[in-house]
Amino acid sequence: MRVDGLIRRRLDSDVALVSQVAEYIVASGGKRLRPALLLLACGAAGFRDKPGGEVRLQLAAVVEFIHTATLLHDDVVDESPLRRGRSTANAAFGNAASVLVGDFLYSRAFQMMVEVDNMRVMQVLAEATNTIAGGEVLQLMGSHDPAVDETRYLEVIRRKTAKLFEAAARLGGVLAASAPAIEAGLADYGTHVGTAFQLIDDVLDYSGDAATIGKSLGDDLAEGKPTLPLIRVMRTGTPAQAELVRRAIVEGGREAFGGVLEAIRACGALDYAREAARREAEAAARAIAPLAASEFKQSLLELASFSVTRSS
Repeated sequence: MRVDGLIRRRLDSDVALVSQVAEYIVASGGKRLRPALLLLACGAAGFRDKPGGEVRLQLAAVVEFIHTATLLHDDVVDESPLRRGRSTANAAFGNAASVLVGDFLYSRAFQMMVEVDNMRVMQVLAEATNTIAGGEVLQLMGSHDPAVDETRYLEVIRRKTAKLFEAAARLGGVLAASAPAIEAGLADYGTHVGTAFQLIDDVLDYSGDAATIGKSLGDDLAEGKPTLPLIRVMRTGTPAQAELVRRAIVEGGREAFGGVLEAIRACGALDYAREAARREAEAAARAIAPLAASEFKQSLLELASFSVTRSS
């Protein structure tokens, strides 16, 4: 993939540890969803680079750098030992190296943004980066807090996860100089798809296969994160089930995982969260209805469906 080649070139540094950690991250794989979304949105909106130009690829790499930087910082905050089935960068190289290389990725992303020389592009990405940072803080404030409700939970998702999906999709319209309604539709598509992806991530933390999802089941519970399956139990479960979940969120750890999982299943909380993800995917499809039919639009529709049906 040409984007991967560009990512490797732009991660090069004369500081050995930066290159070492960066190569470790790139080699760990990942779905490259946000770069793919940006490229598909460009195609659906009718944007084509001039011969020899790499604007689309450059911005695809930028959104992946921003995403990867947030993962590096998240893993430090969450003290996560595994991601994508292998040790996290903080587990392999230490917290200090992970934080600083995350900073390097942010700054490299902004260097590449400036090279594109498009103020609207910089505005979209700068706003997204700031919103994501605020979402991370909002999530931290809700850690071990059983009072977090569904509205606040979704607000964290919109800021922390869906915002970069939104930006990636919106940039397709920006580069194509699309009509405001088309640009807004692409942005809405990104928001809904990003939300659906996170909802399913939260479902898989209680229903996935550890080898497939690349992390241990129950990580969210261990970190005291009140995700939608837990919120649903506290709202609709028996008093005993609700109290069990409340205590598990406050205390963190995995000791109560078995009982919490039983309560989640008894309340149909996973189906409830999957249904919420399905509604988001349907909203995403409606948002790009005005786009002309094309293979790119069809791929965007398939991506929305995949966001709900995936198992990893």
